[in-house]
Amino acid sequence: MSATAKCLEATAGPPAGSGSSRCLLFPGKEHRTSVTAAEFKKWLKQFDADGDGRISRRELREAIRRRGAWFASVKAWCAVRRADRDRNGFVDDCEMESLVEFAENELGFLISKEPTSTPNRRAQPPLRW
Repeated sequence: MSATAKCLEATAGPPAGSGSSRCLLFPGKEHRTSVTAAEFKKWLKQFDADGDGRISRRELREAIRRRGAWFASVKAWCAVRRADRDRNGFVDDCEMESLVEFAENELGFLISKEPTSTPNRRAQPPLRW
C-alpha cells in the first residue's frame, strides 16, 4: 500500500474505537515523509468539502488539524493570506504552488520537486571527466 493510500485511509476517518484522526502520511515533524508536490496536492484536495476545486481557509484548517498541528486556525489564515494572490479567500489551482511553498517553509512539510521513487529507472554511474 502506498503512503498516499495510507493517508487517504487514515484521514477518511478514525477506526472504530480509536480516538485519533491523524494522517499517517504527515504524522509530525519528527516522523516526516518526503512527498512530491503532486502527492501533497492530492492529499490536500481530499479536504475540499464543497468540491469546488478551491481550498478555503476552513478546509485548510481541517487539513492542518488532521496532521496534528497546533494553532491550525492561525496557520490556515497565514497560509491562505500568503498564497491567495487575488484575495478572493480561496487557494485556486493557479495559486497552489504558493501554498506548497508555504507548507514546506512554514508548516514543516518535506516536499520534493521530483517523484519519490522511480521503479524502472536504474541508477546512472557518475560521470568521469
